[in-house]
Amino acid sequence: MTQARLMDGTALARRVVGETAQQAARITERTGTAPCLATVLVGEDPASVTYVRMKQNRCRAAGIASRRVALPAHTSTAELVGTLRELSADPGVHGILLQHPVGDHVDERAAFEAIAPEKDVDGVTFASFATMSFGLPGFVSCTPGGILRLLDEYGVDPAGKRAVVVGRSAILGKPVGMLLLARDATVTYCHSRTRDLSAAVREADIVVAAVGRPRLIHGQDLKPGAVVIDAGYNAGNVGDVDFDSAVERASLITPVPGGVGPMTIATLLEQTVAAAARQLGV
Repeated sequence: MTQARLMDGTALARRVVGETAQQAARITERTGTAPCLATVLVGEDPASVTYVRMKQNRCRAAGIASRRVALPAHTSTAELVGTLRELSADPGVHGILLQHPVGDHVDERAAFEAIAPEKDVDGVTFASFATMSFGLPGFVSCTPGGILRLLDEYGVDPAGKRAVVVGRSAILGKPVGMLLLARDATVTYCHSRTRDLSAAVREADIVVAAVGRPRLIHGQDLKPGAVVIDAGYNAGNVGDVDFDSAVERASLITPVPGGVGPMTIATLLEQTVAAAARQLGV
């Protein structure tokens, strides 16, 4: 059997960011104001610090202003909510990203809900989930949005297909399932308590692995010719799918790294520029 074709998220992201940079330049030229993303970081978790720095660099390359708001690890829920509300009210900020995790002592959901929907470019609020679910204008969760863009790029129409989402997180598993449902896929959610996960996955035309368990899904679990989206990222640059066996059975597959990850950031930048355009009236 022919090996699966790789879904190159790096190449697609490069094109999306290039188009986003052109739009950002037009907005800046017409209004004298560059689109601005505020990134809020609580504490100094090394991975989070690295992610924020990377996002700032990508913003700069795309002509997007970046405002970094660093808060101490002991920041309370009330203090974080206050900061996010201030940024929501600031006309100089067009998009807000709260880098998570924020610490067990913080009510993360309360913090997310302090972000104004029109500035929720990471797609984490109840309002954004509702617009995703009902197919209304709004901002999608960035990783799910990037996944749908990858499917479109490679000519995968979810309509009528059986999609299995392994994972049910609020910012990845649940919203990607709703986006697939909105595209007329038949969606099944699986998770840590799913009985006989392999049997469920074997029925899928499209598999989205988003549970955070390295190499959970093997090639033998897949339906021949399935499209495999590996949204997991584990220690050692390992996804939730056993790539070596899956590539022998799937028709399309995302690599880790270089698949879903680059599209997450590209979607964030694209939505920041879209938010700025709406707020600035251009």
